[in-house]
Amino acid sequence: MLGDGLAVVGSNSADTKCCRYGIEFCVVAPLDALSAHVATDIAVLVEEQNPRSLKSPQPISFTETLNTSTDIALGVTIPIEVNDALNQRYHIVDKLGQGGYSTIWLARDQELSKYVAIKVGTADQVSKESEILLKLAENPTKQLSGHLITQVLDHFTLHGPNGTHSCIVTAPARCSVAEAIKTSRQISFQPDVARALAAQLIMATAYDHQAGFVHGDPYPVTRIDGQPITSPSVPKNVYTPNWLGKPSDEVLLPEARLLLSDFGTAFNPSQETRLLSYTHLQNRPPEAVLDSTKPLTFSSDIWSLGLMVWECMGSGPFMSGFLFDENEVIADQVDALGSLPHEWWEKWETRTTGGIETWPLQRRFDLTVQRGKKTEKLDDEESRAFLNMIKGVLRFRPEERMTADQVLRSDWMRKWALPLAEKAWERKLLD
Repeated sequence: MLGDGLAVVGSNSADTKCCRYGIEFCVVAPLDALSAHVATDIAVLVEEQNPRSLKSPQPISFTETLNTSTDIALGVTIPIEVNDALNQRYHIVDKLGQGGYSTIWLARDQELSKYVAIKVGTADQVSKESEILLKLAENPTKQLSGHLITQVLDHFTLHGPNGTHSCIVTAPARCSVAEAIKTSRQISFQPDVARALAAQLIMATAYDHQAGFVHGDPYPVTRIDGQPITSPSVPKNVYTPNWLGKPSDEVLLPEARLLLSDFGTAFNPSQETRLLSYTHLQNRPPEAVLDSTKPLTFSSDIWSLGLMVWECMGSGPFMSGFLFDENEVIADQVDALGSLPHEWWEKWETRTTGGIETWPLQRRFDLTVQRGKKTEKLDDEESRAFLNMIKGVLRFRPEERMTADQVLRSDWMRKWALPLAEKAWERKLLD
């Protein structure tokens, strides 16, 4: 999701709800540079010399549409305030993001005198994220870009009135790809930046798979009746996430260093069977809807990888942003990619017999990839190579999709994308 677009550890969105389908990623660069996250999400590191100033609390007299407000009501979050000290070490500076399963806080590490991001999970949530990230860090195959995976700096547990909360400390990040594009009014990344980010996303996913994993302003809070809140499980203030990002069209190549994040629902298919996809609806692989009795695999990740690469290269998502249920998603997939496999077509209860050529692949490419570029467009040779890769990734049958290694070695990746990623990092990334 880069669908899914992008997200947790160090990012401005706390959850992408991906089993790596719904890939999130962020860029490692100084504050005056960008990061692209991803939904699946990119994000940039916060430079230590540029801490964010906080706005004064603003009173509210109604229930805000903030995840944190809902979570407080349900008793699943831990009350955290700006200026709190976590684990007797991390001084809370601001909020970076929030989601259904966690909240991300920007903090100052008092021992190392640097800024960090702390992902605080909801009460009593069982998460293997820190374990998975530590295992990925041990993977000896560093030529497959292990440096593109979020690194755990510390992990600890907090005990609050709602239960126990796991905390993961990482380098801080800034925003998601979707957020960066939205802020630029749907103008895409500069072509070289897009190529560099897409290449790094592909490399990070290949590294992930090689290691055996599927990535599967403060406001005072008041009660609706206006009476003061006295429960110890509710903080005095609710903080909306601070925007630390940058519009996509302003990101420069030296800033385009990616970090793959959010392994909260990642899993190892050889050790765990997963039938349910947690990715955003628009990025959900077709097998999760039409063949949900079969376990999800690395191929499910590949579907999301294709959608995220498309979003990096274009000015919007591959799938329509106005889809409200699974049937509409499947219909949009058919519009773009053609007929479903026969057995799936028969299962699809709301199937139709017309409208299959409404938004074919080539038209989507022209409108969302080519038209969104302010400067150069992809030439004919690169366009063919890019679409060939996308067609190999977005196949309905999971077993027919390219593997991450095959995507890594595709013509478009090797000839157009990888050289730009290596230029961004100023070193060779693959043998």
